[in-house]
Formats: sequence, structure tokens, C-alpha cells
Amino acid sequence: MITFRPRYGLLAIVFFVIEVLIAIYVHDSFVRPFVGDYLVVFLVYCFVFTFWNAHFLKAALAVLLFCYLIETLQYFHFVHYMGWEKYRVLAIALGNSFAWYDILAYTLGFLTILLVEQIPQEPMKRG
Repeated sequence: MITFRPRYGLLAIVFFVIEVLIAIYVHDSFVRPFVGDYLVVFLVYCFVFTFWNAHFLKAALAVLLFCYLIETLQYFHFVHYMGWEKYRVLAIALGNSFAWYDILAYTLGFLTILLVEQIPQEPMKRG
């Protein structure tokens, strides 16, 4: 079912900006490869949950499986196989090298989402 949750849409934009800043300015061996993959789970989850009216567990699991699929495609060099290397943004988004640390980062992102989404929300105070 389709819905619109502006709070998650705003979070998706924030995570997207963070990811772009990491991609442009961070060139290390921890933040860019690991934290970037950890945060991309939040980005995709917030984007999906902005429009998809489903239980958070279903949405989070769908995002995790999607991330695993992308990583599996990297293992098989899908971008190269399809001849998409010349499309820089697409090649960067899909990636080109499989890493078990990426699987770990996606899994930790998924577990963090489950933890955060189960924290009871305070009702808005009326004043």
C-alpha cells in the first residue's frame, strides 16, 4: 500500500547528503567503505518507508535482502558483464567488488533499524 511519511522522506534526504559527502570527501579505509555501507541501509530504508505502508520489519528485511542482492551482483561483476562501466553513477551505485565486510555493515544497519524502530515514540506535547 502506498503512503507518504514526510519524516522518513526528510531522513532519506539527510542520509543521501551524508552518503554523497562521504563519497566526495572521505578517502579512508573505514568510513567510506564500512560506515558508508552501514548508512546506505538507513538511506534505502527511509526512502522505502517514506512511500511503502508496511510493518517496519517487512520494510527493513526487504531493504536488507536488496542490499545483499546488490552485493551478490558485485561478486559476479554484474556491472562489467552488462557493459555499464561507462555509466559512472550507475557503476558507483551498484559497485564492482564484493566484500564480506559490506555484508556485515548491511546486517548491522538492519539490526540498528530494528532496535531504533522498536523504541517507543513520545507523544507530541501539546502546548
